[in-house]
Amino acid sequence: MKHRVAKHGPRDRSVEQVADRLHSAAIHLLRRVRKQDTATGEGPARLSALSVLVFGGPMNLGQLAAAEQVRPPTMTRIVTGLEKNGLAERVSDSADARRVQIRATPKGARLMQRGRKARIEYLARQLAQLTRDELSTLGEAVEVLQRLLQRWT
Repeated sequence: MKHRVAKHGPRDRSVEQVADRLHSAAIHLLRRVRKQDTATGEGPARLSALSVLVFGGPMNLGQLAAAEQVRPPTMTRIVTGLEKNGLAERVSDSADARRVQIRATPKGARLMQRGRKARIEYLARQLAQLTRDELSTLGEAVEVLQRLLQRWT
């Protein structure tokens, strides 16, 4: 079986250049928007885990650790902090009491919704500085990204 050697022509470099610029822009955008999260009083690790629970639904500790790309002992500490602040709770499975699901509490869901609203409002204030054409172009780019993410494997 022959293996193809990838050719790097002008198109390949342009794809890599766009990927590099998009990666950098995404990181900077998220860092700036995430600054709004300090108002919640929760740290980034807890907010990230809580977000998974609020928007993804209840899951067991292993699933949550995998989603957040941390080891189970780390996730145990994060969940304990969320529980202490009334933002998440452990619930026994009705079919098997040994199985425990972690879910966001109503207080946790409200915190995430308020945080999301604050981030969106902050971002909207920044986007309001764009011209109509720039905003339209950005809106089209977001649609392209959303289509790409739907096909992402």
